[in-house]
Amino acid sequence: MRIDKFLKVSRIIKRRTLANEACDSGRVYVNGNSVKASYDVKTGDILELRFGEKISKFEVLKVAEHTTKDGAAELYRVLN
Repeated sequence: MRIDKFLKVSRIIKRRTLANEACDSGRVYVNGNSVKASYDVKTGDILELRFGEKISKFEVLKVAEHTTKDGAAELYRVLN
């Protein structure tokens, strides 16, 4: 699954267009490397999102095309 879609499905970022813009501006890193919106997310990847001074890290636990609002938190684990 593309990283922009994963960020939206997991509800880390509210809208896919915002996730796409974050990737294009170089604020999304996977395993320490800046990625484009088309990056294919895999279980075990470490996502790092940078918004201003704030850095958020997540570990991908599961990749699912669709999920409920309650099930979205089961797709990732917050690392910091």
